[in-house]
Amino acid sequence: MSAKPSVYQGSQIFAGLTEYTGLRTDQLNFIISQFGALILSTLYRTALHPSKTRTEIRHVFGLGVGIIMGYFCFGYQAIHLAGLPAICYMIMTTQNPRVMHGMVLTVALIYLSFIHLYRQLFDYSSIGLDISGPLMVITQKVTSLAFSLHDGLTKKEEEMTHTQKYYAVHKTPNFLEYFSYSLLFPSLMAGPVIFYNDYIDFVEGNNYVKAQSDTRNSQVIYEPSPVKAVVKKVVTALFCAYIFVKFLPRFPIGRVKDGNFVENSTVGHLFWYLTVSLLLVRCKYYFAWTMADGICNNSGIGFSGYNENGASKWDKHSNVDIFQFEFGTSLKQSIEAWNKGTNIWLRMMVYERTTKYSTLLTYILSAIWHGFYPGYYLTFLSGALFTFASRTVRRHVRNYFLGNTESKLLYDVMTFAVTRFVLGYITFPFVILEFSSSIMLYNKMYWCLHFGAVIVYLFLPKFVPKSEIRELSSKSGIALALKQAGPYSK
Repeated sequence: MSAKPSVYQGSQIFAGLTEYTGLRTDQLNFIISQFGALILSTLYRTALHPSKTRTEIRHVFGLGVGIIMGYFCFGYQAIHLAGLPAICYMIMTTQNPRVMHGMVLTVALIYLSFIHLYRQLFDYSSIGLDISGPLMVITQKVTSLAFSLHDGLTKKEEEMTHTQKYYAVHKTPNFLEYFSYSLLFPSLMAGPVIFYNDYIDFVEGNNYVKAQSDTRNSQVIYEPSPVKAVVKKVVTALFCAYIFVKFLPRFPIGRVKDGNFVENSTVGHLFWYLTVSLLLVRCKYYFAWTMADGICNNSGIGFSGYNENGASKWDKHSNVDIFQFEFGTSLKQSIEAWNKGTNIWLRMMVYERTTKYSTLLTYILSAIWHGFYPGYYLTFLSGALFTFASRTVRRHVRNYFLGNTESKLLYDVMTFAVTRFVLGYITFPFVILEFSSSIMLYNKMYWCLHFGAVIVYLFLPKFVPKSEIRELSSKSGIALALKQAGPYSK
C-alpha cells in the first residue's frame, strides 16, 4: 500500500469531470463503476443466460468484471481483493474441516483488521472510497463459506439448524468457483452478501426453480423480468442521493463535534438535530445499497418468489429495507432492516452457534468487522444494552396493550417515537467516530437514555410482572390487534 494513503489510488481517467460534477474522483469512479455494472448485469442475465452459455463462462465473466472494477476503483490496492480470499482458500483446502472454519474466520478478521488499522492510523479522518468496504463483503463471503463447508462435511442433518441445513456445502469449490464467488461484480462494491449455495444456483440457473417451488405448485417454471424492480430501486437510489446532497449541508453531523454548538443547545434540540442529521446521513447508505440491490436484480440475483397478488418479489438478497427501518416500531425491527445480509451473516456465524452471551458476542463480532474506531464500540455496546432493555419491555409491557386496537395503536406510536430517538442517540458515535466528541455529547445529554435502559432492564421485571396473552374471543380486539401487529419483537 502507498505511504500516502490519503492520495486516491484508483483510476484518474475521469478526474477532469470533477470540476463539472462537484464530486471527488473516488466518488465519481464509484458511481461510474456502479452504473457500468448495471449495464453489464443486463448482459449477464440475457446474452450469458445459463441456457445459452456454459457455467464456466458465467464464472469467468462475473470474476473478470469484478477484477476490472476493483482495479478501476482502487488501483494496485485491489491486490487485497484477491489476497484475503487466496489465503482463506489455502486454509479451506488444506486444513481439517472440523477446525478449518474457525481458522478462516480468525485469519480473515486479522487480515481485514490490518486494513482497518492502517487506514485509522495513517488516514484517520478519511471519508473517501476505501478498499476496506469490498473487503468487508469478501470477508463475509469466505467465512460463511467456511462455516457452510464445516457444517456440510462434519455434521449430520439432525445436528444442524434450519439455516445451517439450507447453507451447508458438501464439496469444496474449485479455484474458479471460489474466486468468481468471492469477486462477483454485482455485489463487490456495496454488497449485499450472497451465500455460496445461492450463488451456485444463480450461475447454474436453478435460482428461479427453487424460488418458485416455494411459492407456486406449478410444473411450468417462469423467469420473471426484474426490470420493474430494478427501475424502482435505481430511482429510489437517485432520490436518496439527491436528498443527501441537497439537505445534509444544512444539518452536517460534524456540527455535534463543535463544543460551542453542544454547550449552547438544549437536550431536546440535540435529540432533534441528531434525528434529522442522521436521517440524511443514512441516505448515503441508501443510495449505495439500493443501487447495489438493483444491480444484483438486473443480473437475475434476488428473486424470492411471488406475493399473494402474484407479483414477483426481488428481495431474497437485499442490503436494506428503507421503509421498515425508518418506520419500524421497535429497535429489533429497525436493526433487522439495516444491512440485512450482515444480520444473516452474524446470526449464522455467532448467534445460532453460541448458547451463552450470544447477543453480546454478536455485537462484538459486528464491531470488529467494522473496524476499530472508538465510535463503533460505543454504538455497538449501547446497541447491546438497548436490545436487552427493549426485550424486557416487550416481555413485561406489550401484552397489556393488546386488549383492543386503540391501545395497540397507542403502544405502536409510543415505541415508534422512542425507537427514532434511541437510534439517533446510539448511532451518532458510529458516524463521527471520535471517542472524546461522543462522550462530550453524551455528557451534555446526561446519558439519559443509557440510564433509562439500565433502569428498565434491572427494575421493570421486579415491578411489572410478565403478562400472559389472554384467550382470544370475538368480543376482544386482540385477534385483530395481533393480525395487524405481525411479528413484532420490542
